[in-house]
Amino acid sequence: MELRSIATYARTVRPALPASAFEPATSRVLWLPLHLAVIATLAWTIASGRLPAVLWPVASLVIGVSLAGMVFLGHETMHGGVVRGRRAIRWLGWICLVPFTLSPTLWTAWHNRVHHNHCAMPGKDPDMYPTLIEYQTQSASRIMADHFGLGRRRIVSLLSLMFGFTGQSQQMLWGAREKGILTPGLHRKAIVEFLAGVALWATVAVIVGFVPFLFVYVLPFVVANTIVMMFIMSNHNLSPLTPEVNDPLVNSLSVTLPRPLEWLTLNFGYHVEHHLFPTMSTRHGHLVRDALRAQFPGRYQSMPLTTALVQLYSTARVYQDDVTLVDPPSGQTFPTIVPRA
Repeated sequence: MELRSIATYARTVRPALPASAFEPATSRVLWLPLHLAVIATLAWTIASGRLPAVLWPVASLVIGVSLAGMVFLGHETMHGGVVRGRRAIRWLGWICLVPFTLSPTLWTAWHNRVHHNHCAMPGKDPDMYPTLIEYQTQSASRIMADHFGLGRRRIVSLLSLMFGFTGQSQQMLWGAREKGILTPGLHRKAIVEFLAGVALWATVAVIVGFVPFLFVYVLPFVVANTIVMMFIMSNHNLSPLTPEVNDPLVNSLSVTLPRPLEWLTLNFGYHVEHHLFPTMSTRHGHLVRDALRAQFPGRYQSMPLTTALVQLYSTARVYQDDVTLVDPPSGQTFPTIVPRA
């Protein structure tokens, strides 16, 4: 399988796209007050007792959807797809990522720089599951694959959806300096940003009380984790490793949803498109998809999100080689999703 660079695809696809597609989608900022209004209103109705307790779980679900929506907006913002200017990006990004107390400083280094530049490269991409060699030689890799990785038809593995994004964020935060992702100064800044988020939610807990806080934040937090992780895992963890060349049409997968849900999630499923043009708003993902399908019909990969989740649940998370997943305890193997051309 021949691997091709991002630049190779971009040179072919960019002429088919309008110049306006590369401008910030500033109107998307309006999603933030909408989500904040939903969260604040429902939190107030719960904390004040104005909402019947039997409806609190429903309110938690809606709050969780809005928390996830804030993260999708934050992701696009931190890439420069919504506003321009470092200060505006950082402040808007912090607000959007605060549902997970995730530091914008950490996210810029971990996601924008390391993950995007080294996607699916073993030992370099922090978002990939381990190779068989890493599994055999690193206890942390074994624990992650055997106990926290979604797959092998284990119900307990669903916990990786419910808490995975927070777990990975914390792992990256406290190991960022050791891994060389952040300098000591930036690492201290990231910790301060994280603690500011913790202080915010601790203040909310004090104001609303213990039981309401479970429905105002804790349960919505699980909902938001699950929504975000469904996309994150399907976007890469069924795809091959690409050790030598960062080829987004090989190492990434786009997932589809009914149009209203794609609108609600800011087209986050257009992930091959995002890795090709990360600073472009995914509002224009369909334009990039059309161009890719026209130019690389046998190489572009996409499937419904539900189909991808079923495959994730049914397969293993350790790479025996670049194109094969393996469950080491049983020896069972599964093919990754490989392009036809």
